[in-house]
Amino acid sequence: MFSKMATAAAAALVMALPTPAQKPVAPADPQPAVKRVIVVSLQDRKLALLEDGQVRKVYTVAVGKPSTPSPVGTFTIERRVANPVYHHNGKTIQPGPGNPVGTRWMGLSVHGYGIHGTNEPRSIGKAASHGCIRMSQADLEELFDLVSAGDTVELVGQRNEETAQLFGGAVNPAAPAAAPALTLATAAAPEPVRSNATDKPVVTDQAAATALVLAEML
Repeated sequence: MFSKMATAAAAALVMALPTPAQKPVAPADPQPAVKRVIVVSLQDRKLALLEDGQVRKVYTVAVGKPSTPSPVGTFTIERRVANPVYHHNGKTIQPGPGNPVGTRWMGLSVHGYGIHGTNEPRSIGKAASHGCIRMSQADLEELFDLVSAGDTVELVGQRNEETAQLFGGAVNPAAPAAAPALTLATAAAPEPVRSNATDKPVVTDQAAATALVLAEML
């Protein structure tokens, strides 16, 4: 009887002793950020979304017409606005089917230009805008959810090896130096925001009550 009691007491003592601290498990390495790049071929009127160098989506878009070309260069997405409010010539257009910039606005780091929708869906696939990149509503809303502020946007004027690989077609010979094009140097010149201007459209973020003067007359 004593032996059984001693054994039980010893077992209870062992169970009561603190166990050595377990070695902490190292946290899992954070997933590397996905590098996203939007490439727009103005000549092909196509937009490709690349993630870590791989094509995720390709869309048909409308680009600037010859008299009001889209800027050429490398930019970033500066702001994203869902259901923007549009102001022009004293008129305000609330979000809805008649809104000239559609349901989404992705403003670029070149002043007054962005990627947005349109209330003229027949313009998609054409050189029809005043410089911005237009998308159909379904494509626009899909892209909006796939990108973030800070993502790179490349607007390519003449087809090159990159756009030929992305969208097909031959590489163009180098454009002459005097070829007209709106470049970053000319397009990004600062211009004051004029929320009360009557000669330029204004897009307002309804939630943040921020205004952005667009360079294009949509």
